[in-house]
Amino acid sequence: QVRLVESGGGLVQAGGSLKLSCVASGFTFSDYAMSWYRQAPGKDSELVAIISSPLNTTHYADSVKGRFIISRDNNENTLYLQMNSLKPEDTALYYCVEGKELSRGQGVQVTVSS
Repeated sequence: QVRLVESGGGLVQAGGSLKLSCVASGFTFSDYAMSWYRQAPGKDSELVAIISSPLNTTHYADSVKGRFIISRDNNENTLYLQMNSLKPEDTALYYCVEGKELSRGQGVQVTVSS
């Protein structure tokens, strides 16, 4: 079955960087778009970024445009999110979602201190 496992979260100071990874299994990774979402406490989930396959077309939420980069390695079945110039408002649970069944991983916590 579909399985998504995220890693790379943690605590970082404002202005710092983190790189999240999402390892996928149980489906043909290269056939589907992949996305990153986040959910802050008391708020709805927000689409952060999405990447298509095989053209790797990307789209970002306005709130992260110019700071975050989504990428994928179809040989390693892995999705990435490079997060730069982090702000306290980026604090949230980040999780990946696959485009086949719209399953999600368990997520990783990102906390940005001011």
